[in-house]
Amino acid sequence: MVTHDGRTFRFPHPDISINDSLKVNLANNEISSVIKFVNGATVYLTGGNNIGRIGILQSVEKHPGSFDIAHVKDSQGATFATRVGNIFIIGDGKSPAISLPKGEGIKVTLIEERDAKMDEEEEDEEDED
Repeated sequence: MVTHDGRTFRFPHPDISINDSLKVNLANNEISSVIKFVNGATVYLTGGNNIGRIGILQSVEKHPGSFDIAHVKDSQGATFATRVGNIFIIGDGKSPAISLPKGEGIKVTLIEERDAKMDEEEEDEEDED
């Protein structure tokens, strides 16, 4: 089995399949756990128009001879679709196996981002007084 960063694991467990995520112990280069690619898993989008978003995998459409499409739903209920190659499994759906970035992968519009910055500036001005 070969990972995305070029590591090779000989004789992996037979339950590990394509698109599963591995948690690797770097000290001894062994697999410590496996996060399965199943509906309900927490995913991080690594490419496409929705890059950086985090959500729950709802379903996967198989398209033989073309790209498979994954349907994802974020924590605010917005649904979107992307290629399966653009998603990375980060948790089993209950809790992610990694710490999440600021905003927890929720997509905000430019107007929402501007309003949040203006609110922060107003709070900073009030704190100075």
